Amino acid sequence: MDFAHIIRQIAITAVPILIAIILHEVAHGFVAYKLGDPTAKMLGRLTLNPIAHIDMFGTIIMPLLLFVVTNGQFVFGYAKPVPINPHNFKNPRRDMAISAAGGPATNILLAILSVLVLKYAMIPASAFVSEDIVVKVIKPLVMMLTASVTINVILASFNLMPILPLDGGRVLMGFLPERQANAIGRLEPFGMIIILILVMTGMAGYIIMPLVKLFLGLIDMI
Repeated sequence: MDFAHIIRQIAITAVPILIAIILHEVAHGFVAYKLGDPTAKMLGRLTLNPIAHIDMFGTIIMPLLLFVVTNGQFVFGYAKPVPINPHNFKNPRRDMAISAAGGPATNILLAILSVLVLKYAMIPASAFVSEDIVVKVIKPLVMMLTASVTINVILASFNLMPILPLDGGRVLMGFLPERQANAIGRLEPFGMIIILILVMTGMAGYIIMPLVKLFLGLIDMI
């Protein structure tokens, strides 16, 4: 195992992961606030300060373990969920779905922004600066932005799986008739078990990878 390579890759991916999961959660709270729920704002969660969002296991331990175990091929993490009170919404089911969609939508926007900075800033800039700056500054930034695209697309795709408590489950409930939505809601206590089974058996890939390929294909057209 090349520990130097692992440390280098962690340094490159740590910032994009942190930005991706923090803005994902802030987006949930911000959209909810705009729709009438001030819970996240009152609890100080509409901030970019990472300390307010870091979950020791989901933000630090799990991404590191996944990185080492998969040799950098798959990294996933999460921040502390932003609290949302649906009773503050005018239309709880619809507004919960919109708030849930805010997280993955933000990740896709971050992936697009990363591609734009890569194509129209970093790569052109490399032609006008010295080789020393390219090696020490441009190349690390290019690697971080490239990692940002992959991380944000995977995070958005994973969260869009139509299973509670993931965002995709919340969005699905907002579109289904009330009876069917309530039936899905009763499965939420078992949601994490279902997700773990899907991930461990590889079945999650059949849901996530088509979304990853779709998003990457659309972003590549920019």
